[in-house]
Amino acid sequence: MPAKRSTEQTRGRSAPRAPRRDAVRNDKLVLQAAREVLGECGIDAGMEQIATRAGVGVGTIYRRFPSKEALVDELIRLVMDELDTAARAALADDDGTGLEQFLRALGRSFIEHRRYAGLMLARGSDEDTTRQVRCHIAALTDNARAAGTLGPTATLGDVIALVWSMRALAETTGDVAPDIWQRHLDIHLAGLRSPAPISRQPPLTDRQLARLAPRTPRRQTAPTTSKEGS
Repeated sequence: MPAKRSTEQTRGRSAPRAPRRDAVRNDKLVLQAAREVLGECGIDAGMEQIATRAGVGVGTIYRRFPSKEALVDELIRLVMDELDTAARAALADDDGTGLEQFLRALGRSFIEHRRYAGLMLARGSDEDTTRQVRCHIAALTDNARAAGTLGPTATLGDVIALVWSMRALAETTGDVAPDIWQRHLDIHLAGLRSPAPISRQPPLTDRQLARLAPRTPRRQTAPTTSKEGS
């Protein structure tokens, strides 16, 4: 009898329900629409614009994302996951070309998300992933230096500074010259490959990098749109 009661109790418990198929579909539509609309209009784009692009009602978005900030957080998390995947793929190449491969992936991402690219590395909606991507850059830099595709005096600070400059260039020139970041990258990589000292100025130190790119990124907030205000 006790065993029977236990079985009946187990049957009576409500098992976690998988998300409904239409809810999963709507999530994908909303996130793709947010990616497009924010890419075109920037962080000030309204939830109504995103809903229209997704072909759903604004209420559908708010049932899943209570505010625009929550939606942006999820979008940035997806972008950072994509960069993490690209970095891992680059690390699989042991011929020293992985660093350039990943820098070009970063450049393409910065251009696509240029109207809110600053949030991608600074907001830290998923701080573990953000830190992991930075660790990947450090490992890719070490690999490139060991393989001779990066000069012996090139440092992680030089590479991080290049990433920052690419992001700024994408934001500044993306609407007029969306491919100029590639020339910028080519020029800097040519300098970083030099076997001779590349500058008389000292590079960024680890301590300076820690202050500029701390373990916990400084949080930037997107304008929040409440359901009541929609």
